[in-house]
Amino acid sequence: MNSSQNIPNRAIVIGGGAAGYFGAIACARTHPAMQVMLLEASRQPLAKVRISGGGRCNVTHSCFDPALLVQNYPRGGKALRGSFSRFQPRDTVRWFERLGITLKTEADGRMFPTTDTSETIVEGLQSAAWDAGVKVLVGTPAIGVRPMSLERGGFEVALKDGKTMKGDRLLLATGSNPKGYRWARDLGHTIEPPVPSLFTFNIADGGLRALAGISMPKARVQLPEGKLVQEGPLLVTHWGLSGPAILKLSAWGARFLHDRGYKTSLRVNWLPQFDEETLRQTLQTARGEAAKKAIASYCPLPLPKRLWQYFLDRLGVESGKRWTELSKKTLNALIRELMQGEYQITGKGAYKEEFVTCGGVKLKEVNFKTMESRRCPHLYFAGEILDIDGVTGGFNFQSAWTTSWIAGQAMGRGDEVG
Repeated sequence: MNSSQNIPNRAIVIGGGAAGYFGAIACARTHPAMQVMLLEASRQPLAKVRISGGGRCNVTHSCFDPALLVQNYPRGGKALRGSFSRFQPRDTVRWFERLGITLKTEADGRMFPTTDTSETIVEGLQSAAWDAGVKVLVGTPAIGVRPMSLERGGFEVALKDGKTMKGDRLLLATGSNPKGYRWARDLGHTIEPPVPSLFTFNIADGGLRALAGISMPKARVQLPEGKLVQEGPLLVTHWGLSGPAILKLSAWGARFLHDRGYKTSLRVNWLPQFDEETLRQTLQTARGEAAKKAIASYCPLPLPKRLWQYFLDRLGVESGKRWTELSKKTLNALIRELMQGEYQITGKGAYKEEFVTCGGVKLKEVNFKTMESRRCPHLYFAGEILDIDGVTGGFNFQSAWTTSWIAGQAMGRGDEVG
């Protein structure tokens, strides 16, 4: 492994995460004669796999139609359309089944190992790499990458211990690590600036935050200035709002929110199953049928009691006020609060189950039939280093499985893929 050693027919994979392992395995299986080296800087590879899904590993999503699947990617969906026709969630399920790992589908479409532990996936990937002949070097940080001469081709990877490694194929699967972006840039690529995706919203309203733990099965959330809307379950937290609706909105609005410094207005429709006329009629019916009852103690809508009280407090409705005393003006204001409640986003929180950024290698500079660079021959990309990100639910892992499988297949086939 010294600098004078030029080893042909060697593929070097940098990054021991989901994409790195999957790509290395695909390469070694496709071309057993090729020596596949996987370099991981830390002592514990597959760290993200271990903690994803609350330690259960949300492997993929049970969306088996590529045309629908791509709709879950705020960035990269168009580029992935053809890729998913080659390797999609159904293929992921089969791939793990061949390792003896069965996946189960939950009500929301997320797929987990039946063991409910990410260690099943970690051990499966490590075992598959071993069986395929991949040489995994943990605790081996790469500190530099450079192409060798045009005549000989290939790459030289500088290691932290002073040694170098040479190979004629290189797969960068470094996730959102700035080093990976720097190496890609040095090798001729444009990097779309990385910014956070998939995060919760800090909300300035203390009254709302006091309702932490309350959830709605379906809400419609909107960033009026960004002209973005999403629907889904909504959760009130100690810092503001979370849940799938917010996470999806944060993903689609990642760049808009970043440019606004995570300070903008949020509009919430707490009851999207009602149109305005139906909601008005429901409240007017309550005003007639529950005329003598206190508004605070009788809620005619599918809302948690504490949330109903919050809306009344927000409008200044006295606790003892009866339905018969509800003015038309207050009724209209209540409808606005329920359907178009305005809240101020003051910052972003963390979504601990996912660590996702948008940004990365510009997709037009990559051939998605092979995942090979259009700028540097025999350089390949997979996973989050690319400007691809999905919403929560297993979609980010699926794009990692797909891009790395395609890259590994192409690397293993050799020069004819160029």
